[in-house]
Amino acid sequence: MSEEDDDQPPAQKRPRASPPPPPPPDQVLDNVLETVLQFLDAARDRCAASLVCRSWHRAESATRASVAVRNLLAASPARVARRFPNARRILLKGRPRFSDFNLLPSGWAAAAFRPWASAVASAAFTALGSLFLKRITVTDDDLDLVSRSLPASFRDLSLLLCDGFSSAGLASIASHCRGLRVLDVVDCEMNDDEDEVVDWVAAFPPGPTDLESLSFECYVRPVSFAALEALVARSPRLSRLGVNEHVSLGQLRRLMANTPRLSHLGTGAFRPGDGPEDVGLDVEQMASAFASAGRTNTLVSLSGFRDFEPEYLPAIAAVSVNLTSLDFSFCPITPDQFLPFVGQCHNLERLHVLDSVRDEGLQATARTCKKLQVLHVLPLNIHEDADELVSAVGLTAIAEGCRGLRSTLFFCQSMTNAAVIAISQNCMELKVFRLCIMGRHQPDHVTGEPMDEGFGAIVRNCSKLTRLSTSGRLTDRAFEYIGKYAKSLRTLSVAFAGDSDLALQHILQGCSKLEKLEIRDCPFGDAGLLSGMHHFYNMRFLWMSGCHLTLQGCKEVARRLPRMVVELISSQPENEKTDGVDILYMYRSLEGPREDAPPFVKIL
Repeated sequence: MSEEDDDQPPAQKRPRASPPPPPPPDQVLDNVLETVLQFLDAARDRCAASLVCRSWHRAESATRASVAVRNLLAASPARVARRFPNARRILLKGRPRFSDFNLLPSGWAAAAFRPWASAVASAAFTALGSLFLKRITVTDDDLDLVSRSLPASFRDLSLLLCDGFSSAGLASIASHCRGLRVLDVVDCEMNDDEDEVVDWVAAFPPGPTDLESLSFECYVRPVSFAALEALVARSPRLSRLGVNEHVSLGQLRRLMANTPRLSHLGTGAFRPGDGPEDVGLDVEQMASAFASAGRTNTLVSLSGFRDFEPEYLPAIAAVSVNLTSLDFSFCPITPDQFLPFVGQCHNLERLHVLDSVRDEGLQATARTCKKLQVLHVLPLNIHEDADELVSAVGLTAIAEGCRGLRSTLFFCQSMTNAAVIAISQNCMELKVFRLCIMGRHQPDHVTGEPMDEGFGAIVRNCSKLTRLSTSGRLTDRAFEYIGKYAKSLRTLSVAFAGDSDLALQHILQGCSKLEKLEIRDCPFGDAGLLSGMHHFYNMRFLWMSGCHLTLQGCKEVARRLPRMVVELISSQPENEKTDGVDILYMYRSLEGPREDAPPFVKIL
């Protein structure tokens, strides 16, 4: 070592950096829980997890991506935003289902989207990507406010059975939501004045889009076909398309040529129009268009057919073997038109038809469609004295041929216990059974006996049943069966049935998982209502109309269950009753009674 080295000051050691402090134990636990809970998809599992302790509650709140508010009166948007700050998908339901049958007086309200639109505008849901609205009043101002405020992550908007908006509102969504993937408007009532119609299809920005689903079959006004064709052409990801009845068959053919990935098609008018694309159009040309879709094996669902010419129906035979879903709900197709087609639908899983297919059509379905899981048979004529088109013969054929059936809605003029028992013995995977025998108190068509044994067999043999709608002549014995065996039942609809309060007691004391109970015109009174006091807090709502309830009985429920909202609704607002109750609508709500109740609604 040199002297120069000796003269140098000794090198100082750099102090070792201290490690960062470990996160607090609570934070570690929250991180682990959040990681684990991300794998929980079922809402019921998540709800159960959130009740374990506070840390689990926090972790579940932070990781919940999908939120469903199935009654707008149950929770405010501010509460939902605080509870689930990272929600990406929100489902909202407004009016009860019985509003579809005009059982709610006009002006009942309480199903407005405005508070939620304001919450979106105030950035309460910063991660929102999808909105699904059902039976809600949505205005153009709501849609405009939302469209200008949504985060860049927003992709999907679906409106089902909504009202109050017009083409101007759709134009706001189309023009401002540039990353839109889904715009579905299904069975909605829109308020388009003839002088204020906006070309909402042309409002989509130019250039390629991310659209994957576009449906407007319920829109009653024509749209610009040139704008629609251009939009479809620049939407390479489009797989679902539902057009209205102003789109002719020739125009539909041109749209199909621009959608190579099409899997679900709503056909609109299945007939030629007056345009140049329809001149000389024949069945072979349409069959060729469907054959092109069939060669890619992507087109698996057909619906629409609201206005059709029967001679063109054979054109869809080219894709029949691929179809998993077929909806003829608006198409009065006859057996002669239906039989040649359904005989090729070997992969069909969902079928919606009118009863115009008759028992012959259902028998043909049973012979061919062995994979059928969902069947809806709707009435061509809803009057009780209409001709009988489908009967126990058709239902029995379905029971014997479609053993994988999981859900059915069946309208008919008459039915037998034997047919319902056949369904219960052959279709043991059944989860939804809705039978509507048009006409009140109809007994077994053959024996004249009540329909008790048929519905008893359904609840006894179908252990997975979660939804049941009853009809026909039913005594208290049928409800004894329901209370004893329907342990998985969550939704029950009853009309014109039962003998006494004992029937309602069987339901409320036996069906421990029941969440929604809808009752119309049954001889149930205060005694039956009060028998459910132990269970009402577990239910989402109870609806009773045309029953024998009194004001005193309803007040007793409200007194003993202060966290339930008890609404008494006058079905005829101009005639106020002093003691009798027209409609009882009782539901859970974290917000308490609403403040916008009209004069004919009394909240106890």
